[in-house]
Amino acid sequence: MDQPTGYNRDPAAEQPPYLYPDYRSTVLRAPKRPLVPLPHTLSEITGPVYGHEKVGPLDHDLTRQHDGEPLGERIIVHGQVMDTHGRPLPDALMEIWQANSAGRYRHDADNHPAPLDPNFSGGGRCTSDADGRYRFVTIKPAAYPWGNDPNAWRPAHIHFSLFGTAFVTRLITQMYFPGDPLLDCDPIFNSTADAAARQRLVCRLDLEKTEPEWALAYEFDIVLRGRDATPMEG
Repeated sequence: MDQPTGYNRDPAAEQPPYLYPDYRSTVLRAPKRPLVPLPHTLSEITGPVYGHEKVGPLDHDLTRQHDGEPLGERIIVHGQVMDTHGRPLPDALMEIWQANSAGRYRHDADNHPAPLDPNFSGGGRCTSDADGRYRFVTIKPAAYPWGNDPNAWRPAHIHFSLFGTAFVTRLITQMYFPGDPLLDCDPIFNSTADAAARQRLVCRLDLEKTEPEWALAYEFDIVLRGRDATPMEG
């Protein structure tokens, strides 16, 4: 008798491990002992929603946060946040951060000799709507060197952070672009052992949401738990 699809699934392979030696910084930060579950306190269960009231009208549009237009390819990134059963999750606080079109972050620790863009800070935020949908307008980031080995380059990516009702419910992931040749040699992307799960980190070109003569659109859905969960960083 044929086995059902997913019968031999290894759920552990669908999320990146805390320790992945090819990703060198995990050697220092991975826990050395088994994790100990801690019960939620009353403040974590009943606390206020974290930061939703501070989302401004232009926070979702990283191309309109300064006096001028940023350099690079303008893109629309949109998608839906869902739970285990595919139900939409409304009012999720989402934040993104990324490098600019030259592959540099606006951060004191980034010493990559690529130009900064005075009209691009690289950070945005929004909340999902009643159907769990979100939308950002930004600039497509570039690859950059990162020191994991003598010739290590990160593929173009955008970091995503999702908050529940408190900081302790925060989840973080990364979105990659289709067809990027650097994906095959990126240890962060490949720390998720399951190939199908890795592909859930890659957005898809969405011509229907593309705005002609203005911006290409990419769709990136985020599933928080279950068999189709988006891999999250530890």
